[in-house]
Amino acid sequence: MQNKRALYEEVLLDHTKHPRNFRALADADYTVEGYNPLCGDQFTVYIKLKDDIIEEVSFTGNGCAVSKASASMMTSQLKGRTIEQAKSLFKHFHRMLTSPPDAEIDESTVGKLRVFSGVREYPMRIKCATLAWHTLANALEGKENTTSTE
Repeated sequence: MQNKRALYEEVLLDHTKHPRNFRALADADYTVEGYNPLCGDQFTVYIKLKDDIIEEVSFTGNGCAVSKASASMMTSQLKGRTIEQAKSLFKHFHRMLTSPPDAEIDESTVGKLRVFSGVREYPMRIKCATLAWHTLANALEGKENTTSTE
């Protein structure tokens, strides 16, 4: 358990201090804002598609370490995936976060995102970890209004 927690903290800090794909995309096909009124996290997600494939995905904004690291890892994991693959990954990620803390994790479905399994121990942080994902999902569904976790 201690090794998992250390890995979680290490990855979280790395993605918070050095977020991947933290920039606006001027030629994005979708630009959607996400907001968590509970803690004030606010991100904009940018998506550029080529056919059915996510060619580029990035984000800007401010939030806690969990939300920023999750957005960073999300953008890294989704480049090159189809829209359906992105939706499926979000479904598995969300299922992992909302499962009991002692539930087995199917690493074949969440991959590197498994480091966020520690969030299950802090239910109030689940909205932080999923804010960018919900925002992305709404964009892919064509919902361009602000995504809120409330």
